[in-house]
Amino acid sequence: MAFSFPMTLPNPVAFALNHLLRQQAWARERLAPFAGESVEVRASFLPTLRLTIDAEGLVSESGQEGEPSLVITLKPEAPAAAARGKEHFLRAVDVAGNARLADEVMALARHLRWDYEEDLSRVLGDVAAHRLGEAARAFVGWQADVARRLAESFAAYATEESRLLVQRAELEALARDSANLRDALERLDARMRRLG
Repeated sequence: MAFSFPMTLPNPVAFALNHLLRQQAWARERLAPFAGESVEVRASFLPTLRLTIDAEGLVSESGQEGEPSLVITLKPEAPAAAARGKEHFLRAVDVAGNARLADEVMALARHLRWDYEEDLSRVLGDVAAHRLGEAARAFVGWQADVARRLAESFAAYATEESRLLVQRAELEALARDSANLRDALERLDARMRRLG
């Protein structure tokens, strides 16, 4: 008996996205009405990816010709924005095409979550998966807290100690003083012309 491998492996992005969609029935229900439509993701730092939505609300890599229904363009700052959080990342994305499909895709981007505890429970059991999930959430929270504190410390150092940056109040005071000095110089210039 011969064992045969599939001729092509599934695209890892489509595979991961379908895994998330299979965990969330509501997400598949939102995508199913757009069966046959394609979404193209473009980024200067990644190869272009085109996914086609099927009748079940899942996606597959598409080699379709022609214009996609929706084009999602990741700006160059998208990777850095992703590190700052989902909302920052979504601001670093341009969307063009079918408005209804764009609304659904953006809603999925905001609300679709990986139920990693469910996946872990299949391997490790419910209790261990829950404990690992709690540890992961605590670790991510700790990282976010450390990043916030580092940013605050750098901002304080840059404005207070090293004077690399100027506080807004100081900048506004400098602008007012500059405007007052300009007005005084104009008055002095006008007086000198009257006297001269």
